[in-house]
Amino acid sequence: MEYEIKKEDKFDYLEVGEGEPLMLLHGLFGALSNFSDLIEKFRTTHKVIVPILPLFDLDILHTSVSGLAKHVTQFIEFKDYKQIHLLGNSLGGHVGLVYALKHPERLKSLTLTGSSGLFENAMGDSYPKRGDYEYIKNKTAQTFYDPAVATTELVDEVFEITRNRIKVIKIIALAKSAIRNNLGEELNQIKIPTCLIWGKNDIVTPPFVAEEFHKLIPQSELHFIDKCGHAPMMEVPDEFNNLLSTFLTKHSN
Repeated sequence: MEYEIKKEDKFDYLEVGEGEPLMLLHGLFGALSNFSDLIEKFRTTHKVIVPILPLFDLDILHTSVSGLAKHVTQFIEFKDYKQIHLLGNSLGGHVGLVYALKHPERLKSLTLTGSSGLFENAMGDSYPKRGDYEYIKNKTAQTFYDPAVATTELVDEVFEITRNRIKVIKIIALAKSAIRNNLGEELNQIKIPTCLIWGKNDIVTPPFVAEEFHKLIPQSELHFIDKCGHAPMMEVPDEFNNLLSTFLTKHSN
């Protein structure tokens, strides 16, 4: 599915559908393709918004979780979205948590899937190896329970990013920032309804991370999906969408 990316001010984003805003925040190697099944399902019931996070466009000083959260804050204020259902995968979940802690008044609910913010296995100390296609292919496949989900197209996308020296430096800066920015002490302040949807076979943010989020966020519910890795909305879209739909229906007007 090809989507039209809108450009306004300094923001690039997708916006389709009508209804309560459902905003999706992608991860470190995220792209619109990660959310295609989710967008197609919810555009009939919600205004689906995907801001393109400036992973490689911030100066190195602001290439951090808080730098990305600031960008999201400015975008939401620029568009004046309210009563948002905010969803984040991986690093996007972490950015969503930082936003939720600072601006709960704009949010109606929060959904996290494979989120960083407490603990994650980074791509490994040697990561990323520039120019090593097999290495990138294997690492990308490890994101999923079923390695076949790591299509050639997806691996090529990641490989292309890792061929650029500046982008590699920024990926490492963001990964380190995610590890440093531990939110364990603050999560009890999140009072909005929160849905945790986790792959039972996630090796990046393993199941115990989801259990810890569940314990620390007061109004949270936790759903595990079996035979699923770090990106459930890509690997098992139907099951993911059903869980999300039930949660959103519960917390809609």
